[in-house]
Amino acid sequence: MPGFRPELVGSLSEGAQGNPTGVMMEAAFAHHRIDARYVNVEVAATDLAAAVAGARAMGFVGCNVSMPHKVSVIAHVDGLAPSAAAIGAVNCVIRRGGELVGENTDGIGFLRSLQSVRDPKGARVVLLGSGGAARAIAVELVRAGAASITVVNRTPARGQKLAAALYEHLGFAAMVEPWPGVHRPAPGTDVVVNATSVGLFAPHAMVPVDLASLAPGAVVADVVYNPVVTRLLREAARVGARPLDGLGMLVHQGAAAVQRWFGIEPDTAVMRTALESAMQAYQSPA
Repeated sequence: MPGFRPELVGSLSEGAQGNPTGVMMEAAFAHHRIDARYVNVEVAATDLAAAVAGARAMGFVGCNVSMPHKVSVIAHVDGLAPSAAAIGAVNCVIRRGGELVGENTDGIGFLRSLQSVRDPKGARVVLLGSGGAARAIAVELVRAGAASITVVNRTPARGQKLAAALYEHLGFAAMVEPWPGVHRPAPGTDVVVNATSVGLFAPHAMVPVDLASLAPGAVVADVVYNPVVTRLLREAARVGARPLDGLGMLVHQGAAAVQRWFGIEPDTAVMRTALESAMQAYQSPA
């Protein structure tokens, strides 16, 4: 029967003020008549254990976990889904019975965004970075049939660690290249992914990569969503590549979380429209 206590979900992060996830989530709840509220919470690293315990005690259906807690939260959940175990990071916590299970929807969010412009099967991919986002993206690209992945990272040991994880969990041999200066993707590259934070909140910052070697129509994707159109994406359009912004990944990873929490496939168009409106207002001068 109708009541006065909505289901609770939310996000645990540092830098919560700049996280627009709640806007698109509550748009989905309203559209699908889900009686739920999304709470965007600022959580310092030293308070993460208490925050997870509080979410458990208050009966949260689940929560998203954002930077810098995606790895450290593993110590505070009761188990990991295969996606999170393979990636080594959690961005989505789901209550299952009395337990909190860590999952990762970042990779599937990126994959669904990429699939809106091209099939990843057979793609030759250059992946810039080797952090949590890069690991999630790499795992899903392998599962989707990417032909090759070249991990480019300033610290070769971190790139090798990602390659080793892909081989251990999926039997996939990724290549690793150092990144001492400006990286130039090899001719024939189909997809370039910036999985670093370069450009976040910095519209003039440019990832040190030269896109001139890309064939027309190659996809250049950025995980950064604020600003929506990064300098990397502007450069991609200039050389005839196809830019793919970070909003798509954000929307689809959020949609995957809603599906896991409430058992429905939310309307991603509704979520994207709400997110675009919020980002436009956020980025407009006062």
